Amino acid sequence: MSRRADTTQRPVVPTPVPPDDPTAWYSPDVREQDEVYPGVVVTVRRTGTEFRYEVREPRLSAPGSAALATVESHFEGANIQRPRTREGAVERMTGGFDPKHRRVIDRLVDCSPAVRRRVEYHALCSLSCLGDLTPYALDHRIDVADVTDDGVVVHTEDYAPAETALETDPAYIDRFASERVERHTVSFEGFEVPVVIYREHLLGSDPFTTKYAVQEPDLLPGDERLIEACKERIWETSVDGLVEDRTAFVRERARAHLARQLTVRNTTEWLDAVRYRVRSALAELDLAVPPVDHRFADDRLADLLYYVMRDLVGYGKLTVPIRDHTLEDIEANRVGERVKVLPRADLGHDGRVPTNLAFESESAFVNVVMQLAADDGTELNASNPSAKVNIDPDGDDAHDADETIRCAVALPTISEDGPHISIRKQSTDAMTPIDLVERDSLPTELVALLWLCYESHGVVLFSGPTGAGKTTLMNAHMPFVPYRDRPISMDEGSREVRIPHETGVSLTTREHERDHRRVTMADLMTQCNYLNPDVEVIAEINTPESFETFAEVLNTGHGVIGTTHADDIETLVNRIIEKGVPTYLLAEIDLVVFPRHVDGERYVGEVVEFVDEPRHRGDRSGTVEKGGTTVHWNSVCRRRPDGRYDFAYEHPQLGDDERSVETGILDRLATLRDEPVEDVEAALHRRHRYVQYLVREGITDFESLFEVLADLETNEAATVERLRRRAGESGPDHLEVRSDDD
Repeated sequence: MSRRADTTQRPVVPTPVPPDDPTAWYSPDVREQDEVYPGVVVTVRRTGTEFRYEVREPRLSAPGSAALATVESHFEGANIQRPRTREGAVERMTGGFDPKHRRVIDRLVDCSPAVRRRVEYHALCSLSCLGDLTPYALDHRIDVADVTDDGVVVHTEDYAPAETALETDPAYIDRFASERVERHTVSFEGFEVPVVIYREHLLGSDPFTTKYAVQEPDLLPGDERLIEACKERIWETSVDGLVEDRTAFVRERARAHLARQLTVRNTTEWLDAVRYRVRSALAELDLAVPPVDHRFADDRLADLLYYVMRDLVGYGKLTVPIRDHTLEDIEANRVGERVKVLPRADLGHDGRVPTNLAFESESAFVNVVMQLAADDGTELNASNPSAKVNIDPDGDDAHDADETIRCAVALPTISEDGPHISIRKQSTDAMTPIDLVERDSLPTELVALLWLCYESHGVVLFSGPTGAGKTTLMNAHMPFVPYRDRPISMDEGSREVRIPHETGVSLTTREHERDHRRVTMADLMTQCNYLNPDVEVIAEINTPESFETFAEVLNTGHGVIGTTHADDIETLVNRIIEKGVPTYLLAEIDLVVFPRHVDGERYVGEVVEFVDEPRHRGDRSGTVEKGGTTVHWNSVCRRRPDGRYDFAYEHPQLGDDERSVETGILDRLATLRDEPVEDVEAALHRRHRYVQYLVREGITDFESLFEVLADLETNEAATVERLRRRAGESGPDHLEVRSDDD
C-alpha cells in the first residue's frame, strides 16, 4: 500500500510539445530545429531580444580527426573547383567526390562506415565545397546574409537577424547564400565551357547582386608562363604558303608544344612526371595510394590548350560571352574593371550584370580590340583610333552562322583608362509577331495593321532608344512583305535585317576604305535604284547620310521600313527636321511605332500617324512646333498602364466628322492600294482573323510563317481550306474568305 501511495505522488513528465511552444520546459529558448543534411542539425534560439543561429555538424572522434587530416594532406594542391551558388553546394554534397577521388579516400581511410561518412562529410566541406559555410548553404531557409563588425548574421524565412558563430570575413562568404538563376554551356572549338548566372544575397558586399560567371579551367602556378611561351612560339612559327585552316594550325602546334613542355620542361618536372607515373602504376596493383596532383593529369593538357586557342583563335577573355547566345550586350570599359553583360530578357532577369572576367593588362585589351576591328577589315591606329564593326563568329561550333555582332571599339588614344569595347548581339532566333503577341508586346490588331502597311509598300518607322526592340519589331514583320516583292536593305545596319525573300538584297557601306575609295550612301542609293526595289529597308537612320537617303527614298514612292533613335513623337520630329529632312515629307510616313523597355519588358508603347490638320480628341492627338513649323499627329494605338492596348479603331460611336481620327491610316492605305476604304477595312478584318488563327495555332517559326503568308497570297481560298482542315472544328468559325461582291 505504501509503495503504491508513493508512486502516485511522483511528478509526471509533461507531454512533449514543439520547441517554440512557450510551455516547453526542456528547451524554452529554442524556436526552430531541423536537420538540413544527414547529420547536420540547425537550431534557432532566442537569447533575450535576439536570435542565434547554431549549427551542429557530425562529430569526429580522435581516429576520425586523424583520418581527415590524412585526406586533407593528400589532397593538398588538388584542382577541385568549388561551387558558386547554394544549389551548387547542395549538388556537390549530394553527389560527393568524383570516383577517382573516392578511390583515393578508400585507400587512405580504414575505419568503420559511420566514421567514414563523417570523414567524407568534413573532407567534402573543406576540399570541394564552401568550408565552414557549407552547412549554412545547405539551409534553403536562409534568404540574406550580412557581414558585421562582430561576425555574420543571417536572415531566415521566419527569424531575422540571427547571429552565427562565423568570423567576420569567412572564405566563400559571397557564395553560400547565392541563388542560381540559370546555367548552360558555351561551345568553343570543341570545348564546352560552363556558364552560371546567379544572384547573391549578401548585404553590403557588391552593388550588383546578379552575376555572370564563366567557369574556365583552373590554372596552376606556372601555367600562365607556359601559355604565354606557347603563344609566342606559334606566332614565331614560319610557314610555307597560305594557312587555309587557322584553327587547325594553332591547335596542332599548341598541342605538340604544350605536351613537350609538360613532360620535359625541366628536371624537377621530369622527376615529378616519373614519380606520378610510377605511383599510378603501383596504385593499379594496390601497392600505393593513387596520386592526385593535377600537374600531370591527362586533362591538364586540354586545359592549357583551351587558353591558347581562346587567345589566338577566339577573342581572349571575351570569347565565351561573344559566343553565348543568351547575351544581348557585352561591355568592357577599362583595364582592371569587370566586363559587364546584358542577358536577354527572356531568361528572367534584366539589366547589366558583372562577370568574373576582366582585362588585367592594357596590351591584352588592345589585342582584342585590334582583332575585333581586323575581323571586319578595319585597321586601328593613332589616326583611326575607333571604329564601328560587324563580325560573324566563325568555327564549326558557332551557335549560328547567321548571327550578327556589332562592335564599337576604341584604342586608349580616345578612351581614358585604356581601351573600351561595346558589343551588341542580334538574336539568332528571329522572333515573329506571334512571339510578340504571346509576350503581350503588341496586340493582334496592330499586327494586322502592320501586315497591311508592309504589304501595301507603306512607310513605317520604328523609333526608340537602344535596346528597346526596334530591330526586333521590324524584322518580326518582314514576312508580311509579299514574297514576289523585292526588299532591299541599305546602310551598315543592313546586317541586322532578316529578309526571308529569295528576291532580297542587302547593300552595306563601311567606315573604312575599300579599293582606295569610300563606299557612301549615295553609292548604295544608285545601286539600289538599278535593282528595282519594292521596299527599301534602312536600319539605323541616325547619321546625316542615312537621313538624307531616307528623304530621297520617300520621294521615290517605294515602300520604306526603318529604325531610328527617338523616344517620343516630339523628339522624332525635332530630330528629323534638324537632320535636314523637309517637313512636307513627314506626311509620307504612314506609321511610327515607339517600343518601350521597362523593368525587363519590351512592348509597343504607342503608334502614331502624321496628319495634315489637327483633330484633337483628348490626348489622342497633338502638335509639335519646330522652327515655325507645326506638325500634327494622331495616336493610332497605345498601351495603357494596366497593360491593355487601346486601339484607335475601336470607337464606332464617333461621328463621321471624327472618323478620320480613328481610321486615318485606313485612308492612307486606301490611297496606296488604290481601293475604297471599305475594302481596306474588310482586308484589315480578314488579316486580323488570320493573325488570331496564327496565334491560336502557335506558328512562331519565322520560315513557317513566311510560307503560310506566301500560300495565302498565291491562293487564299485553297490556303484557307487547308488551314481549316488543320484547325479542325474551330476553323470555319474563325477563317473566312470574302469575295469582292461581299
